[in-house]
Amino acid sequence: MEEQRSVRLSKYLARHLRHAPERIGITLDSQGWVPVDELLSAAARHGFRFSRAELETVVADNDKQRYSIEAGRIRANQGHSVPVDLALPSAVPPAHLFHGTVARSITAIRREGLRPMTRHAVHLSPDRATATRVGARRGRPVVLTVDAAAMHRAGHVFQVSANGVWLTSTVPAAFLHFPG
Repeated sequence: MEEQRSVRLSKYLARHLRHAPERIGITLDSQGWVPVDELLSAAARHGFRFSRAELETVVADNDKQRYSIEAGRIRANQGHSVPVDLALPSAVPPAHLFHGTVARSITAIRREGLRPMTRHAVHLSPDRATATRVGARRGRPVVLTVDAAAMHRAGHVFQVSANGVWLTSTVPAAFLHFPG
């Protein structure tokens, strides 16, 4: 599949499996799953046809492993703005996790810490390189270090998604280390 089509399909999946399933008439179950056949039919009815093979290729080749297919169903692994319970177990985080952002957000983060904004959880990266790529999507990246071990000792709950993204409800500023 050509790169441009793959990117277009991945963005289409993100929009409808994470944020607006109702736009194409699909309903996610409580854990975010929808039957693949239902997704294919709904997309075709709304003018964006793609094959099961294309879908499976995008899921398998996605650099961030954003989607999972199991038992004839598909879901986004995290990043939802619609209500879902991914049913992820609590996990003990590594000592440090990372968050990529941009300079214009630093003042608010120093004051309020990291909040989920329109998502269900704050997304944290397991390594600095991933956080750098995440931050670069919005401009010149700034990478914050999260003292995840201290947060965990203080009672904060962490989960890790199928694609290795760490999730928590909030990161108070006291647990953040800012560069420079």
